[in-house]
Amino acid sequence: MLDLTGKNALVTGIANNRSIAWGIAQKLHEAGANLGVTYLPDDKGKIERKVGELVEPLNPSLFVPCNVQDDSQIESTFATVQEKWGKLDILIHCLAFAGKDELTGDFSNTSREGFARALDISSYSLVAMSKAAKPLMTEGGSIVTLSYLGGVRVVPNYNVMGIAKAALEMNVRYLAAELGSQNVRVNAISAGPIRTLASSAVGGIRDMIHHVEEVAPLKRSVTQEEVGGAAAFLCSDLSSGITGQVLYVDSGYCIMGM
Repeated sequence: MLDLTGKNALVTGIANNRSIAWGIAQKLHEAGANLGVTYLPDDKGKIERKVGELVEPLNPSLFVPCNVQDDSQIESTFATVQEKWGKLDILIHCLAFAGKDELTGDFSNTSREGFARALDISSYSLVAMSKAAKPLMTEGGSIVTLSYLGGVRVVPNYNVMGIAKAALEMNVRYLAAELGSQNVRVNAISAGPIRTLASSAVGGIRDMIHHVEEVAPLKRSVTQEEVGGAAAFLCSDLSSGITGQVLYVDSGYCIMGM
């Protein structure tokens, strides 16, 4: 039985009730994990209020701001984890961003600034957060991030995010190799396209989802809850021998030649 009772889990990337991170947080909570949630701070506190109201039923014992483009905020987040919990068992990394202009049209039109920003937020942030989490994972642990097929195949309009996801998947492998001796496992879930706030910026996202529904062996797209279930598995002892892997949760779409 999947049981995360007594495990401290920090979840990043919840924006609203359509976020994949929200589906993961719910599944971790159902499995008994003690949750901490980060949110992206803004001047008016709108995101804090919105995310705070959403996650309230999960009774998170930590709720902290964290802009991963600011090293001081990453340090502050994990200092709070150390102060309140003493140790960390699970880190969920659901962070990705690219400007809308970089997610449509010709890939060669990607700006230098847009390229750097996408790689920083979507890929480097996993490295930075894993570094901060490492000394807190004193009893081993699990780090899970989110990828997408566009990191290994060309997907129309995915553009610079495909580059960021490719880098993210290599981050998973290098981190898994580094942290394995500490009994910390690092894996990624490559989820099928889901209508989320982040995916809405990708040109033609609805067509992508319809295509998956037509071509995938299961003849449907996946849900946040299904991705959440896979994440809970990767965070549990049931997956104790799995690290450095990319698990596809996409109704089997990735095996098809179309």
